[in-house]
Amino acid sequence: MDTPLLVISGATASGKSALALQAAIKLGGEIVSVDSMQLYRALPIGTAQPTAEEKALIPHHLTGIYELSERSEVFRFCAEADAVIADIRSRGKLPILCGGTGLYLKALLYGLDDLPGDRELRKELDEKYDSEAGEILLHKRAAEVDPLAFERWKNCRRRLIRALEVFLLTGKSIVTLQQKERKLRYDVRSFTLELESSVLKERIASRAGKMLDAGWIEEARSAINAGLFSAPTAHQALGYKQIATFLNGGYDRDTLLEKLVTATWQYARRQRTWFRHQHPESCVFNGSADDLCRLFS
Repeated sequence: MDTPLLVISGATASGKSALALQAAIKLGGEIVSVDSMQLYRALPIGTAQPTAEEKALIPHHLTGIYELSERSEVFRFCAEADAVIADIRSRGKLPILCGGTGLYLKALLYGLDDLPGDRELRKELDEKYDSEAGEILLHKRAAEVDPLAFERWKNCRRRLIRALEVFLLTGKSIVTLQQKERKLRYDVRSFTLELESSVLKERIASRAGKMLDAGWIEEARSAINAGLFSAPTAHQALGYKQIATFLNGGYDRDTLLEKLVTATWQYARRQRTWFRHQHPESCVFNGSADDLCRLFS
């Protein structure tokens, strides 16, 4: 219990998973995914979940455990992650947190905010705004009443709805209310992978091509037919909207690849901004697994 957790974070395609796997082998660890979309069983290729071979080599937790119809919530994730961490430690292994969903990682490490909530109000807001059509109205209202929150979370519908809920209950921006200092819940050694932009772009392009070759299009077709775009949170998974357009004849495969790379790069930029400003406990890291193990020890 005295051993710190190892945390490996960073943008998509930065090499987190491969580094975590090697570190787990060297340090006797098990990997806990901190990725809100890797939770979904039906999206293994598009969310870059660990392969069967990787799972056989090292146990991976919190991947492929939700149905598309289940809602991914930070509260639920933290409870599940806490239980997994306790179980790994009870078996004398090192929990290694690895992922790029910054909000989930921050909540797990620092605790959930104690801001007010109202179940009936939230239900009303979800019904009104938690859809593609509702998102247009949400953006308009949030920009009017809480421009700080709008600028920060305009690309995350669920987070923006939560910000609106807090504003309606308090009359204050959630951004302002969250500025109070919070303490770490766990002792951690935390590292954020941050590659040069040109290198990261190349990695994103290479990975997107490999994912298409591995069957991402067929996976998307199956998930769409199973109700992906009517799912409460799984519809946010990156790349599936672009593939849907391709399947409907909107553009050819080469254009699809370009669209996927552009969308992923835009997402990676947001992730990099988050980790630079929201995780003071983390150190920038660009070395090997051996380097990481030496720093951890």
